[in-house]
Amino acid sequence: MAIRCFVLDDEPPATDLLKEYIGRLPDIDLVGVSNTPTQALSQLQQTPVDVLFLDIHMPRLTGFDLLRPLCYRPKIIFTTAFREYALDSYEFDVVDFLVKPISFERFLQAMGKLYRFLPAPATAPEQAEPARPSTDYQYFKVDKEMVKLNLGDILWIESLKDYVRIHTVSGPLVSYLRISYLEEKLPPDRFVRIHKSFIVSLRHIQAISATYIRVNDAELPIGRIYKAKLDQVLQR
Repeated sequence: MAIRCFVLDDEPPATDLLKEYIGRLPDIDLVGVSNTPTQALSQLQQTPVDVLFLDIHMPRLTGFDLLRPLCYRPKIIFTTAFREYALDSYEFDVVDFLVKPISFERFLQAMGKLYRFLPAPATAPEQAEPARPSTDYQYFKVDKEMVKLNLGDILWIESLKDYVRIHTVSGPLVSYLRISYLEEKLPPDRFVRIHKSFIVSLRHIQAISATYIRVNDAELPIGRIYKAKLDQVLQR
């Protein structure tokens, strides 16, 4: 299921711009747009969403006032022309704080943060079943785009300090992420870290020796401190 979002801003040009930006991204379902806070509050109470793009300075009801009576707490991306609200906004579950005018590149940065908060789209309550990854894909920021990668296409990931090079079946991509972040976010039944600089896909391992793992004919070193965990994963 797609991530469900709602846009509220008392200025129609602002909502039109966000609608246009959201329309460029896959797997984002824009379930509502409003220029009237009181009307939006009623809609949001009746139809919960995953993320709310929310202006703060609006007539009759501020963005802060709208959030307090909600019976649930969506992820919030504030959109405002007033920088002075930034500090007050963090009493809520804030993903990002966008100052108008909002460029598409800055919007993408906020969406990158959102995907980290929501690695999987919201789904119906889970029934009892064996644990498994919630999605077969993740989004990665590559240049100015959020690129969707199927996890099964990832061969291995290489650390480049503040960046990573993601080697896939169709070629490498470079994304602004730390390898330690991906180690936490990628499903542990499909990926394992073998070195301070490498994470490999278990599916694509061709051979293993005492000192390296071969993936797609590349020999990747096994770090000493990672060997025990690797052995544990391979014995499952």
